[in-house]
Amino acid sequence: MLSLTHFARIVSLLMLTSAAALAQAPEPEKVVGEKKAEAKDAKAEADAKDDKKAPEAKGGKDEKGSKPEAAEVKKVTEHSLMIDGQKVDYTATAGMLSLKDGEGKVTADIFYVAYAKKGVTEMAKRPLTFSFNGGPGSSSVWMHLGLLGPKRVKLRDDGFAVPPPYELVENEYSLLDETDLVFIDPVSTGYSRAAKPEDAKNFFGVKEDAASIGEFIRLYITKESRWLSPKFLIGESYGTTRAAALSGELLRTHKMNLNGIMLVSTVLNFQTIWGAEGNDLPYVLYLPSFTATAWYHQKLGKALQGRPLAEVLKEAEAFTSGEYNQALLMGAALDPEQRAKVVKQMARLTGLSESFVEASDLRVSLSRFNAELLREKRLVVGRFDSRYTSYMRDALNNHAERDPSADAVFSAFTSTFNHYVRNDLKFEEDRPYNILTSVGKWNWNAENEFANVSEILAESMTANPYLKVHVSNGYYDMATPYYASRYTFSHLNIHPELMKNITEDDYTAGHMMYLNLPDLKKQKEDLAKFVRMASGQ
Repeated sequence: MLSLTHFARIVSLLMLTSAAALAQAPEPEKVVGEKKAEAKDAKAEADAKDDKKAPEAKGGKDEKGSKPEAAEVKKVTEHSLMIDGQKVDYTATAGMLSLKDGEGKVTADIFYVAYAKKGVTEMAKRPLTFSFNGGPGSSSVWMHLGLLGPKRVKLRDDGFAVPPPYELVENEYSLLDETDLVFIDPVSTGYSRAAKPEDAKNFFGVKEDAASIGEFIRLYITKESRWLSPKFLIGESYGTTRAAALSGELLRTHKMNLNGIMLVSTVLNFQTIWGAEGNDLPYVLYLPSFTATAWYHQKLGKALQGRPLAEVLKEAEAFTSGEYNQALLMGAALDPEQRAKVVKQMARLTGLSESFVEASDLRVSLSRFNAELLREKRLVVGRFDSRYTSYMRDALNNHAERDPSADAVFSAFTSTFNHYVRNDLKFEEDRPYNILTSVGKWNWNAENEFANVSEILAESMTANPYLKVHVSNGYYDMATPYYASRYTFSHLNIHPELMKNITEDDYTAGHMMYLNLPDLKKQKEDLAKFVRMASGQ
């Protein structure tokens, strides 16, 4: 049975992730349809108000005794930006789409932002990508304003924080030149809400979440006449879990095949990252990320520091898969002489002292590593991105007090999105936009086992052998370590011929690798190539 402690650890590991900001459009923004659209919106809003007021005058319920439905509201604006030297004109739509039950009653209103390239004549050839982040409990803002959207948050070129006030800049590395984009906020994130607050829990679970997002996608492509378009999903962190689950939901419930799935900072099998009594696998899969972190902070010996990171990681991978894995398997039966060799090599590859490794019984948790590596400087390293550091308040603390990589970017994304949605997208809403929120108890659909959706992805790839998968890994990602992703896909239960449908690319940053400008450039190239390939272009 999954404990609350372990559940909390997963949520903290996955509160995901990142984003990038947005730029001033080369041409003045204008509201689509001008006077006609404005008149139509005004009428719709007036009708919506009338619809709400009438039942309230009768006691707050309609003649059937049910709560009145809220009108679906959306704002459409026109913009343009330069991508790879080419001007891209596009429309931006910010709106709410209502989910309904079998009786036609609204169960939830889902907020989304969609971008569509103008001037496209053959929509059946124009890819459409649905994007979401993780958590559970994260809005879609991170990849929206960090990687994919037409604007991105301005940070330092290496992705490190800048002081407020924050700003958005034009994202010349947006994927909008290759695919239309729809950013989805699951229930309770962003502006999305359940119709009844007490019913929000009905959306909090692996299957429940996939069902609601799957229904949103069905509704969207139906309303926008996009059933024939090449269709893609892109998810980050828990969003990769959602994407894998969605591949099955869309196939089973809606008979919808996807062209491609893009996974950013992947976790499909929680046994790979979830340390628990009797589960040594995460220790094995985290060690190469410890090596990368120690290398970045100059904590390895001269022989290792003088070599390229890729070479050092190959040595760490060989050790963790071989001698270290065997040592953990042997447990107390491990020969003392062999144990001493493992302790020495582990210390050499992690930057930790031999005494610390020995005292940890060869099992160094992530939180302890983050607190211990730079203890002499009284610094803690980041979880989302271990390049970041922050001051330790308690020099004797055995666990990381905070995640400096989260502290560095959360405010920047929150501030810029709240400004952008009102001023650029013209969508006005007074309730809080929940960048990150607690979703309480999450139904992992796993009793006496670890949550694992890799089997759903394997089934989807088998049923649809044209389905392609792209995986983005960050070397300094300590929330979803890159070697855990390697393990998951090397253990995917699919025919060997289907393995060629999987592409993995690595980056020299963390969970939100695109915050590092060189990685943003590379990731744009990698994803653009993937979309073209998977859509048959």
